Amino acid sequence: MFSQKIDSEISIALVQESFANQYVELASEQFDYLSQWLAWPPHCKSEQDFRLFVQRSLHDYADGKSITCAILYQSEIVGNCSCFNIDYETSSLEIGYWLSKHHQGKGIVTRVVKHLVEHAFHELKVEKVQLSAAVENTASRNVAQRVGMALEGIITNREKVGERILDHAIYAIHKSR
Repeated sequence: MFSQKIDSEISIALVQESFANQYVELASEQFDYLSQWLAWPPHCKSEQDFRLFVQRSLHDYADGKSITCAILYQSEIVGNCSCFNIDYETSSLEIGYWLSKHHQGKGIVTRVVKHLVEHAFHELKVEKVQLSAAVENTASRNVAQRVGMALEGIITNREKVGERILDHAIYAIHKSR
């Protein structure tokens, strides 16, 4: 199983069905918080929903399309991260994540994203890593900037979350630049 220690507090582990119950607990207790910026919470409410998510994620991992991991902080699942849309033809991929509101402000996501960027460059051998965040999501935009990503542009009407249509800021970092 894919698992990596990031530092003394944080590790990531490839999603597995045994995580489904913990994901349900996080998502249900933080539904409103997660629904601010994420489209999936209304569609993932049961353990079975998360089991299906894990199965799809593992299938995509086996096909080399993505790596979806739980974020563990002091051995507790506190969120999720992924490298997805892995494209070896264009030598690029995207990073996404979410984190429990109770663990915000500890630098967890910044450390995870920095690790994923290094993994993408050195293990997956891609040249470009991209991150997309809603324009108003300053916390995620700040993560991109802290890991050295540059704003490439704004895409309007990028995503529907709840009843809102969100514009996205697209950030990227290149291995060779």
